[in-house]
Amino acid sequence: MTLSIPHPSRTARRASAAALALAACLTATPAVAASHTTPKNTAPGLDRYHHQHLAWGSCATGPDDTTGHDLDKAGVQCADATVPLDYAHPTGRTITVAVSRLRATDTRHRIGAILLNNGGPGGTAVESPPHIREAMKGVGARYDIVGFDPRFVGRSTPLDCQWSTSMFFRSAGPDRAGFDRQIAFQKGLADKCRATNADVLPYVTTRNTARDMDVIRGALGERKISYLGYSYGSYLGTVYSQMFPGRYDRMVLDGVLDADDYGPLLMRDSVGENEQALVAWAAWAAARHDTYRLGRTRTQVLATVDRVAKAAARKPLTLGSGADTFRIDYSHVPLLLFMSLADDHDATRAELGETVSVLSEAAKGHATTLSPGLAEALGSILTGAGSQTGSVQAAILCGDRAAPRDPETYWQDIERDRAAHPLFAPMTDNILPCAFWDRPVEQPTRVERDAPALLVAATGDPRTTYRGTLKLHAKLPGSRLITLPGARRHALYGEYGNACVDDRVNRYLATGKLPTQDLTCTK
Repeated sequence: MTLSIPHPSRTARRASAAALALAACLTATPAVAASHTTPKNTAPGLDRYHHQHLAWGSCATGPDDTTGHDLDKAGVQCADATVPLDYAHPTGRTITVAVSRLRATDTRHRIGAILLNNGGPGGTAVESPPHIREAMKGVGARYDIVGFDPRFVGRSTPLDCQWSTSMFFRSAGPDRAGFDRQIAFQKGLADKCRATNADVLPYVTTRNTARDMDVIRGALGERKISYLGYSYGSYLGTVYSQMFPGRYDRMVLDGVLDADDYGPLLMRDSVGENEQALVAWAAWAAARHDTYRLGRTRTQVLATVDRVAKAAARKPLTLGSGADTFRIDYSHVPLLLFMSLADDHDATRAELGETVSVLSEAAKGHATTLSPGLAEALGSILTGAGSQTGSVQAAILCGDRAAPRDPETYWQDIERDRAAHPLFAPMTDNILPCAFWDRPVEQPTRVERDAPALLVAATGDPRTTYRGTLKLHAKLPGSRLITLPGARRHALYGEYGNACVDDRVNRYLATGKLPTQDLTCTK
């Protein structure tokens, strides 16, 4: 997904990656003059939303709200913005969108407000202002840093289809019988959402989230708002730029997703990059054979991965013990690998090394002990603990763009691509709940106007490919691109620790001036 698949670690969540995992706003003088009229694609009657009073207060919702208490200690305040469920009928039902704000401390040189989105779709950002202020260094004091949980996400009005999983991605496995089971599984997820939330599903869309962003801008009293979006958030920023020209200032899109590539099937575009990331990890793990016992060469490590996948196809593997006992099969193994491939830092590669080591022992029939991170990931995949996350991610993807409805289309794609990508193609080509979803109520957003954004991308990004970044860059001739060659990492600014990337982004946020030409940093 953009997608970023959700992952227990904080850095992987940012580009969700708890997603696909899957993670958008811009320069001082946009190409189109600022407008105070009602946008053409919304109905009249929105003034009461744009001019609402936000009741800022504590972020803690109760004594056990650790995140809320941490935000309070950091000086962040929280509020709920009221928005219409259906912007075509603004006098009808309303929902709330959770907003957080860390106010500028250098008020004499205040630039404005910057809105954050961490991707997903379905990722939260209420918790993010303190981290982003740290990443922004000196310029952070000149901004009100504003996080928000998009509609139906996190602290906003919730949507939960009561699934038994937090994510719907699965592999179809090695044969038609496995694919047929996936048809039933994915249809069951779609049916559950329709049974529990049919009245709101048509309005869980990126275009409506962009409309909510503009309500937040108005409620903050800002004529223009700046924006930082990771992964899917880069698509959201692009949509905002097309729907509300003249209402944004500085826009940074990191882990860039091309608008035409976005949709339920977007993981197909990155299958090659994920396999390359797996090969690179295998070389890393081979150099640490004494720790993970997976093989002394890259080829041997990849053979271990293949052995695990084949063992899981024969019969489910038992992982862990006691309360943390899980059974996984062929449909889960590629997902577990995929979740850890969006970052080439040693810490994340070590997590994958531990995961594959446990899988390898389980494939041999040996007892295994799970790390807290792996137990959390398995619990998320195999129980309903994270049902809301998966429900909202599916609702956004399926509500934004229609997917093929004929199961045979997916099966033919799997069979066509299996030879070239035997591990990941049965997952990236697999059928999704979107095949059984109601049709979207709006057409996808097309990029038809320039937006002078700053794009940030790694050439080896395994989630939103560098190819896609170049496609969006070409559609936005006023944009500039910062490239980090050789990094197999999704989302860079403030996350990867590259001083060149961070400094260039902060220079732009400070001055509002894009680089005169595209830039390349060194890994």
